[in-house]
Amino acid sequence: MRVTGIEFFALREPTPTRVRDWWSTTPLDILHDPREPRLSRRQPGAEDGQPITNVVVAVHTEDGTYGLGTVGGGSPVAMSVIEHHLADLMLGGDVFDTERTWQTLYRNTLVLGRKGIVLEAISALDIAVWDVQGKVTGQPVYNLLGGRTRPRVRAYASQLYATSDLDALHAEAAAHVANGFTAVKMRFGYGPAEGRAGMRANYELVRTVREAVGPDVDVAAEAYMGWDTAYAIAMITMVEEFGLAWVEEPVLPDDLEGYAYIRGRVGVPISGGEHEFTLSGFHDMLRAGAVDILQPDVNRMGGITEARKVWALAQAYGVPVIPHSNQAHNAHLILSSYASPLMELFPDDGVRTGYNLYHEFFDGEPRAVAGHVQLGDDPGLGLALVPSVVADHLVERKVFGRTEIDLLDGLGMPASVRPARTP
Repeated sequence: MRVTGIEFFALREPTPTRVRDWWSTTPLDILHDPREPRLSRRQPGAEDGQPITNVVVAVHTEDGTYGLGTVGGGSPVAMSVIEHHLADLMLGGDVFDTERTWQTLYRNTLVLGRKGIVLEAISALDIAVWDVQGKVTGQPVYNLLGGRTRPRVRAYASQLYATSDLDALHAEAAAHVANGFTAVKMRFGYGPAEGRAGMRANYELVRTVREAVGPDVDVAAEAYMGWDTAYAIAMITMVEEFGLAWVEEPVLPDDLEGYAYIRGRVGVPISGGEHEFTLSGFHDMLRAGAVDILQPDVNRMGGITEARKVWALAQAYGVPVIPHSNQAHNAHLILSSYASPLMELFPDDGVRTGYNLYHEFFDGEPRAVAGHVQLGDDPGLGLALVPSVVADHLVERKVFGRTEIDLLDGLGMPASVRPARTP
């Protein structure tokens, strides 16, 4: 089954309906002047319109079958990578030659980037190819990966951003439990620049969530690369009494020695990997003893072809895999592996991010019922574009090669078509 066309849709996040009064630590916090209002640096360009936040890729085949994938992080730069470096390498190839295709794309772009946006573009195309394979064979992707290991997957509600309104945070956490979740993840809001006062504020955030959910709900907390090693050790030690399930990404992703140093000095599991790439990168993490939990972002790190190798490697090291994000490709990998005890789920509760927008762009994205996700037996990833929603958010659409169907049914911006340079 030959690839005849590659298409992408660049999508804009809708204009916010309310003022953003929540935040998280970020890698930029080291540049932060603590006298500056926190929220003003969290919304660059918000007054100038919403930027592109999601990029959807479709791979088309000669019989009219198509598969869908997404670019992790939603960067529009990935579109240029596909246009100028990847599309012609894929056109004419067999959709079942996943390993050969992946290696072709990766080895042809080594000089451009062995991590980052090039891998994110490869990931989107790879995920779309697996979707095609499932549709062609009439099987859900999890069957192509070995079949179900259990009928459903426990999910954790991933939201609970830092805020100065602790009553609102308490209510939000309690609502997740009332909706059936037995695990939640919150965000730290302060880093080294805020000193002891910021540490006390972080402590109050964790205390508030723990009090809201009670002693029997798992609570994880994310630092999103906003700390250094000394601060991380002191901060994690300070909140150990609350029995956190893990602390996520305490330092920058390349600081594997820092990860291992922190992990050896605190009593809370350390997780990471959302910003790591390829099997080699995750091998380095495991070999360094950097984490207790791996959290690959499959549509960043190389797609399903590379992710299944990371899952197998993690099993060999006895380390669980809880991937970043709630998308269908993650759900299929999780369902097919005993190494994955949980799935991240961004609730549809009014806080709109690039990740829970996929619930609007696609029919079939996983949703939680009583704190669990259950997949059907639809072929492929079980996804279909919602043409009217995609058209409403469309910024740019391009096609490389030939497509047999119009995924938007004539709605929205017409595609810019470039003929294939390969058979």
